[in-house]
Amino acid sequence: MEAPSSLSLSLSINGTRHDIALDDPRVTLLDLLRERLGLTGSKKGCDRGQCGACTVLVNGRRVNSCLSLAVSLDGAEITTIEGLAQGDALHPVQAAFIAHDGFQCGFCTPGQIMSAVGLIREGHAGDDPERVREAMSGNLCRCGAYIGITQAVLDAQAKMASEQQGEAA
Repeated sequence: MEAPSSLSLSLSINGTRHDIALDDPRVTLLDLLRERLGLTGSKKGCDRGQCGACTVLVNGRRVNSCLSLAVSLDGAEITTIEGLAQGDALHPVQAAFIAHDGFQCGFCTPGQIMSAVGLIREGHAGDDPERVREAMSGNLCRCGAYIGITQAVLDAQAKMASEQQGEAA
């Protein structure tokens, strides 16, 4: 019997290139991140794409990593919660979540933050709480911290927009 061949892929994860050999093409991005690379910030909640706890950014867009086959992402740029802060300086969304108590138990927080970052980058946040709630509806919080989450997204979006305007001037 012939030994199974492995598949190779290259990913940029949080700015670092990783060349990875996979023996199984069914490995999800979430399992690759958590089990092979030790990046455990993205959580395995439902494993069905319904809760958003596994949200990461793939080429700047929000993705449920539990539904994404790693092999299909060859050459992609992946950002996880571990890659947001710059040293000791928190990303503005991380800081806003702390300032607005946008978490309770913390299990969903990494996915919520990554979804918020993607939402703001996609230009969908605006200044309407209802719009933010709708755009974040794929990320569930069993503790019910939605008011703080919404306030954090709006605050971070406003601060980031203000910073961009200051840089452009």
